[in-house]
Amino acid sequence: MNLHLNVIGLGEVLWDVLPEGKKLGDAPCNFVYHCLQQGARGTVLSAVGNDHNGKEILELLNSKGLSEDLIQVNDHPTGIVDVSLNDRGIPEYTIHENVAWDFISYHEDIQQKVFEADIICFGTLAQRNNVFRITLEKILKTCKPGTLLVYDINLRQHYYNHAIIQNSLQLCNVLKMNKEELLIVCEILEITEEGDDKKVLHLMKRFNLKLIALTKGINGSLLVTTSDRSHLPTPQVKVKDTVGAGDAFTAAMIVGFANGNGLRKIHQKAVEISAFVCTREGAMPDFD
Repeated sequence: MNLHLNVIGLGEVLWDVLPEGKKLGDAPCNFVYHCLQQGARGTVLSAVGNDHNGKEILELLNSKGLSEDLIQVNDHPTGIVDVSLNDRGIPEYTIHENVAWDFISYHEDIQQKVFEADIICFGTLAQRNNVFRITLEKILKTCKPGTLLVYDINLRQHYYNHAIIQNSLQLCNVLKMNKEELLIVCEILEITEEGDDKKVLHLMKRFNLKLIALTKGINGSLLVTTSDRSHLPTPQVKVKDTVGAGDAFTAAMIVGFANGNGLRKIHQKAVEISAFVCTREGAMPDFD
């Protein structure tokens, strides 16, 4: 089965400003781009400023085949993250606040687009501002029954708390996280089970989830549903960079899941696509 799936990625769009230049650095765009590579139709719901950085983002999204229909333009500056290296060569990040994507608003003209969505993916960072948190709840409550609501948790610095995580888990029905994020979530929610499997099952039962994905770096990845489980090792590839690999994993996984594929097949495809992205530069590489 290969459905014509409609996908929306919600949240931040921004530039990572590195010493060697700037790169698009947002999970929603990465996620939607990789859903398109799997045959879905997709768009990003976010906001940029009415400035040069915003215009460049819109041009780049167009060049990658991503619709800008749901990208709002407001009076706040386009989001940027300053990336610098300290004296030990370790990257340090300054995620600027009060930027355009902090003020993503809900308008009636997006209601139909949201209702047509089969998959909606959101994260944690954009919820640092109450404006977007309110918008997010309105959007997720406008969805048609059966929409897959993916919480790709993506914890960043101090931009999360108990209320945001608890509420997000109550709003979603699919959860994607890495091993470090699992430990943080379990500490925040006072989950005391030992071992990854028991922690994951606790989350699945507590929040009535359909699917949980746990990536563990070089130690492989785990997919769990209410009736099945799959663990696969991480392929050994020549890594150029890992930017966007997690978003590619999430995209391939959820498109396969929405199409009704078996869990093992879904997992193998997600691992394969993620590994491919690691062998290319950037989060949205061209597919041969």
